[in-house]
Amino acid sequence: MKHSNSTQKLRSQDKKHGNLVRRDFLRSAGVSIALPCLPSLVWRQGFAAQVATVSPGTTSSGAPLRMAFMCVPNGVQQDHWFPSADFQLGQTLQPLQSLKAHFQVIGGLDHINATPGPDGAGDHARAGATFLTGMRARKTAGSDIHVGVSIDQVAAQHYGNQTRLPSLELTSDLIRNSGGCDSGYACAYQYNMAWSSATTPVTPEPNPRLVFERLFGAGNATERAKNYRLRQESDRSVLDFVLDEAKSVQLSLGAYDKRKFDEYLSVIRETEQQLIRTERFAEPPRTHADAPVDSIPTEFSDYMDIMYDMLLLAFQSDSTRIGTLLLSYDGSNRTFPSLGIAEGHHFMTHNQRVPEYAAKVARIDQYYINSLSRFLQRMQETQDVDGNSLLHNSMIVYGGAIADGNRHTHENLPVILAGHAGGAIKTGRFLQASKQPMSNLFVSMLNLCGVPVEQFGDSTGYLAELA
Repeated sequence: MKHSNSTQKLRSQDKKHGNLVRRDFLRSAGVSIALPCLPSLVWRQGFAAQVATVSPGTTSSGAPLRMAFMCVPNGVQQDHWFPSADFQLGQTLQPLQSLKAHFQVIGGLDHINATPGPDGAGDHARAGATFLTGMRARKTAGSDIHVGVSIDQVAAQHYGNQTRLPSLELTSDLIRNSGGCDSGYACAYQYNMAWSSATTPVTPEPNPRLVFERLFGAGNATERAKNYRLRQESDRSVLDFVLDEAKSVQLSLGAYDKRKFDEYLSVIRETEQQLIRTERFAEPPRTHADAPVDSIPTEFSDYMDIMYDMLLLAFQSDSTRIGTLLLSYDGSNRTFPSLGIAEGHHFMTHNQRVPEYAAKVARIDQYYINSLSRFLQRMQETQDVDGNSLLHNSMIVYGGAIADGNRHTHENLPVILAGHAGGAIKTGRFLQASKQPMSNLFVSMLNLCGVPVEQFGDSTGYLAELA
């Protein structure tokens, strides 16, 4: 293949400085994959112009496009949450004041499938299940749970293979996937945001150290690289042994046992494919960050912050482009001693006729926003591979499927959309959209990510005012 003089000159300069051109690295690997955004992979101006089409999960410049979702419980204190029409922030959102140019508040979005309908009580469970799926959860406390695929998993199924982890699911709360929790609804509905199928929740990880080790490995930087190679070799050798044994065992089985054994083999084959996908990316990306201590912080804000930090590291290293963070399950009755609040959050949301409780609920809302603000500020301060910030090349949704926690309403939901999607969406405004399903926002987001869908959940179209 012939190259222009300018292209040859660019490569010559890269070799002189000991750097790798991102495009050349991809070609030499023989695959089309997104690489970790490391300093040794230099992004050159004009690279995007040489890309014939923008692949899913990327911005118009070719940089990774990240998407994340945070869920807060119990609705919000209505008098203090929403901004004015000219985007003057109220009490709750004041911590975001310095970031006004980088987010928008969206009004008018509903989750009708979280309403009681024919199912009666259980708004908190329905809200948790509906938030990212737009679907109505089957009312059951048994194992026959059913809701829908969540937006993050739709995206992961389309372009999650471009990164080491298709998606990352986190929580700063408990894990409960069995039994009943809310008025005849299974706990799985309240404790999971992500659903890979209508019947399969994707359990989030609550331990920050385990998240870090999943991203980068255990130990210091040198030990992490060594341990990763050992794990790969061990996984491969164990799998080879199992496959060899399977071939000999299969010859002696009857028809019924062969069917059952084939099911077992399908799991092994899936594991093998996962190993192959992992090996495409060689070693995990490196980071100078220290691993979190092997314990969960006692102060809840510190716990949320460290989970936000794990998400930031995952995006910064391009380990994944899709994430969820369940800050607290819907219906949580957590107390907030550091705020001097001894009453439970859920209890107070149902007693907001008492001015003292209404004020405390507003303070709790702001407590959650403080951690969001810290995360968004760090995203804004982190430069991406195209010279923009990580926040510029992201879409971050913060909210929940309950609006007024006192009346359990599911209309005009509290929704923040932060980030610019690489310049594709407007920010710095209060977008009072026409009344419509929140799923319309998700249809628009998926299309901005290069996932061509016309319908999601209970959508009726696109959120036309978004761009």
